[in-house]
Amino acid sequence: MGLLAQVAVGVLAISFMTFVAFFGRLPALRHTPIAWLHRAIWVYIPNAVLALDRALTGGRITSSAGTFGHYVWYGRHPTVLIFYILLLGVGEFLYLPGAWPRLSRGHQVAGAIAIILPYVFLYLAAYSDPGVVTTSTHARYMSLYPYDFTLFHPGQECRSPLRVYQQLRGVREPAWFLLLLLSTALLATYGGTLGLRMISENARARSSVFALWKHPQQSWHHYFILLTYGIQFDVGVGSVTLLAIMTAPLVWGLLGYHTYLIYCGTTTNESMKWQDWQAEGWMMASRSGDVCPSRGTATPGFEASWTRWPVEPAQILVRTQDGETPNDASLAGEGSWERVWRLRDIENIYDIGFWDNLVDIFVPNHSFRAEPQADLERGKRPKKSKA
Repeated sequence: MGLLAQVAVGVLAISFMTFVAFFGRLPALRHTPIAWLHRAIWVYIPNAVLALDRALTGGRITSSAGTFGHYVWYGRHPTVLIFYILLLGVGEFLYLPGAWPRLSRGHQVAGAIAIILPYVFLYLAAYSDPGVVTTSTHARYMSLYPYDFTLFHPGQECRSPLRVYQQLRGVREPAWFLLLLLSTALLATYGGTLGLRMISENARARSSVFALWKHPQQSWHHYFILLTYGIQFDVGVGSVTLLAIMTAPLVWGLLGYHTYLIYCGTTTNESMKWQDWQAEGWMMASRSGDVCPSRGTATPGFEASWTRWPVEPAQILVRTQDGETPNDASLAGEGSWERVWRLRDIENIYDIGFWDNLVDIFVPNHSFRAEPQADLERGKRPKKSKA
């Protein structure tokens, strides 16, 4: 196996495993080989190792490694940051010495900006307040979002005091995280495009008939010989270019997925909860009416007396095994029960429109209650006055 093949195999392996790690849990891929491979990596193989350790040592190895594993997965440490910085830094160290002298002044300026921005947004994302809930911050976080009585209920895991999206990346961090994805995607695309141009120039120096888009009269054998020569002429530029063009779609895909979540007004965790409602197969019932008719009647210690959110829940959702009307008198709300057959018939109160969802991400703690609370229609977006 030649150098080019080794580099290509390594890049493809990294790209594929990154794709599996990022997207293997998506509900849309639940019954695909990608989901099975994700479960094999994160569930089946660890369980097999655990069973083997129990059989050989009584579980002493995994027990002693448990604390370290918990720290690695859930603790705050710079492992991912170091990996990201090394991936960028080593790539730039290999790429720039051969590429920089061949760039025009305009590309050098644009390239310098493209190189710096990911580090800036990475610092801002890592430095942001992680949103730790304490006694002094509890009331403020509770006022960010109301319970929807569908995915989140008082006394259970909740979107308030801190949305799951922000539990992972802090109160201000989602904006920096999205900008980090965007700047990384642009850097990989820009560097890959310039690298392909330089590889093409290297190959044309050997044969003037070469072009990245193969000429019909040129054989594939001759094309790949020239392409290999163009890559090996400067291995640093060639290998990093391959890495960039193969990983750029993954970064764009991750950015697109998060943009889609913002468009839907949901988070990764919540999208899986919605899919669970649909995948369980049980009958679902919706109760209309005022679930939370007055913030003054909010459950003390669990619900805030006021939230900045413009929408209040107007329904609750429960799952019944027989499809009959629930008889639990402790359920909140008033009104009749209705069977729900489609998720589209259930309102997501956290979706207030794409632009307002963006405002919620990029303008932390923005209050959407510009109108008096009494004028709000419960379960709906407030009506905007006509000009």
